[in-house]
Amino acid sequence: MSELTVDLQNVYEGSGVPERKLFQTWAQAAWQGEQDSEVTIRIVGALESQALNHEYRGKDKPTNVLSFPFEAPAGITVPLAGDLIICAPVVEKEAHEQHKTSEAHWAHMVIHGMLHLQGYDHIEDNDAEVMEALEIRLLSQLGFNNPYDAEETETDS
Repeated sequence: MSELTVDLQNVYEGSGVPERKLFQTWAQAAWQGEQDSEVTIRIVGALESQALNHEYRGKDKPTNVLSFPFEAPAGITVPLAGDLIICAPVVEKEAHEQHKTSEAHWAHMVIHGMLHLQGYDHIEDNDAEVMEALEIRLLSQLGFNNPYDAEETETDS
């Protein structure tokens, strides 16, 4: 099994951010690569998330997780998966709204972001089904429930 090194940068001033070792566990669980690699996970507040989301996605609001896969220049091979930017206040708010534990939602955001770094996407329905099934399986292996169940029951009522 290949190793994934997590460089955690917590610049969020509030509380509720899980312990460093949990980020390592979650990111490693989602790493599908055959080579050792490294990911930077940066925990931010709403302002930094909103600025990055606006600059890179054209959406002027904070978002739960942004994924920036590392793109090496031609001829350069560096074992970097990329960067994840996770907005703590958005994750906490979503966990509350979706009736999930904070830890379960944090784990989901790390796994979701890690899969994006590895080329998974959810724009097309078929791709979304593949990505969601993998998220559900990985989270289950970590002892978490299906993260999409709560959302579906909430929208059905």
